[in-house]
Amino acid sequence: MVRYKAVIAYDGTNYSGFQTQENGHTVQAELEQTLKKLNSSQRVLIHASGRTDAGVHAWGQVIHFDLPQERELEKLRHALDTQTPADIAVRSVEKVADDFHARYDAVEKTYHYRLDISRPRVPFKRYYAAFYPYTGVLDVELMRRSMADLVGTHDFTAFCAAGSSVENRVRTIVEAGLTLDEDNQELLFVFRGTGFLYKMVRILVGTLMKVGQGRLPVDTIEKALETGDKKFVGPTAHPEGLYLMEVKYDKNNRAEG
Repeated sequence: MVRYKAVIAYDGTNYSGFQTQENGHTVQAELEQTLKKLNSSQRVLIHASGRTDAGVHAWGQVIHFDLPQERELEKLRHALDTQTPADIAVRSVEKVADDFHARYDAVEKTYHYRLDISRPRVPFKRYYAAFYPYTGVLDVELMRRSMADLVGTHDFTAFCAAGSSVENRVRTIVEAGLTLDEDNQELLFVFRGTGFLYKMVRILVGTLMKVGQGRLPVDTIEKALETGDKKFVGPTAHPEGLYLMEVKYDKNNRAEG
């Protein structure tokens, strides 16, 4: 068997998430169906760097899969790219070591979150940026001050949604930034770290929006990290603003989540 690593992008609008589900249309199912066609109708199981939820997008999702023979890389990439639906793109394919794992060998992930703050709302963004529906202007500087408390190694239990089976909730955030795009009337949140818990980025954004509104104190993230108490966090932000942008690998250092 030959192991391949692929970087894929997808528009998550019409999918029930990445991971195969019994009664849902998923990105994984589409990719595996295409690989099955390319593998003489034999099933090919793919493994991803992590799940994304319904409506969440990706530019740099990473998968690995095994085929029984070596393929010319560009031909394989082109076949996958052209035979998957138009809302999935296969950006690159490379041959990797037999023990490479898209999830367990990841050492860093970067997520972006786009928030539309335009008035009135722009209908063309409705699937690709979450809309901020409330009156009043968000205080960007307050949110930046609050985000600064994220950098470092912390227990993110307060920012993990119910339903997660992960026991170790300690993660390291190396970058947490916020940019205001005045021309397009958008806020761009950037989170880069060793790993992220279930719905963690969306809960962070929902909390930061409450801080920007003045409805939560600027030290709310600090308190949530110290106590693990969910009473300090805000709601889970909508999925359409979230993008998995990049996954990095280093064989000698593995991430969790």
